[in-house]
Amino acid sequence: MPLRRYSSFIPLLAILGSVTALGLGTSWAKHSLFPLVGAQGTTAVRVGFSALLLLLFWRPWRWQLSRADLRTVALYGGALGLTNLCFYMALRTIPFGIAVAIEFSGPLAVALLASRRPLDFVWVALAVAGLALLLPLGHDISNLDPTGVLFALAAAACWASYIIFGKRASHLHAGHSVSLGLAMAALVVVPVGVMHSGAALLSPVVLGVGLGVAFISSAIPISLEMVALKRLTPQAFGIMSSMEPAVAAMLAFILLDERLDAAQWLAIAMIMAASMGSSYMAQRQKRAPAAAGHT
Repeated sequence: MPLRRYSSFIPLLAILGSVTALGLGTSWAKHSLFPLVGAQGTTAVRVGFSALLLLLFWRPWRWQLSRADLRTVALYGGALGLTNLCFYMALRTIPFGIAVAIEFSGPLAVALLASRRPLDFVWVALAVAGLALLLPLGHDISNLDPTGVLFALAAAACWASYIIFGKRASHLHAGHSVSLGLAMAALVVVPVGVMHSGAALLSPVVLGVGLGVAFISSAIPISLEMVALKRLTPQAFGIMSSMEPAVAAMLAFILLDERLDAAQWLAIAMIMAASMGSSYMAQRQKRAPAAAGHT
């Protein structure tokens, strides 16, 4: 019984680990790879190496895949590749924090559209309010580059699709769906990176950093996300994913000594509350039918 109680926190811990690794890897990629190969090349090496690592580790050709599942995995992978590409394209011209906040309109839209109970809207409202407080509204947000904003919005739409298609593929083994999904994502973004950066992608520095970034910011997070998707509804996953800006702010404070004001700490608390509340209620709702079946 205690083990079952603690298991309800597995999705929360999986997403927390995912967004932490993602924040670390993205920061490293922007600092080290953007000056060398740009956003397109960075996306190519990150996704390409991630796909290669997981294909070698999971060897998905060992499992059979139906035609319907193949289509779902292809859509899941395509959405994943476009999410990465659009987000990195946005980072070229708008601040990281604003790009993340705009991108989160995708999973929050999934959460809102899929919500049915009044309490679901409480978690959504908490997450939206927290994200609004994290937005640096007083720092010339009106002068944001329109192209960067459009890329961030496109990333949001692709992320929403990624959640939906990922949930449809969640009945498959996580290693199977993630490795094939990343292979599809690589087929989408690697040609774009090659056309933009050419032979620069073969630089030893780019290859070495790209391999490290791929492992930290793609292979680990996406595998953990599939663990969470197996245990959560799309709306719960969308709300809990809103932890990412909060975790990014905490990492900046710990690693970069970036000080946060009271409003930003309040935002972090609100987003974490929304994530934990959504996780708890999703697991409670999942256990309720099972309990009713034994009466």
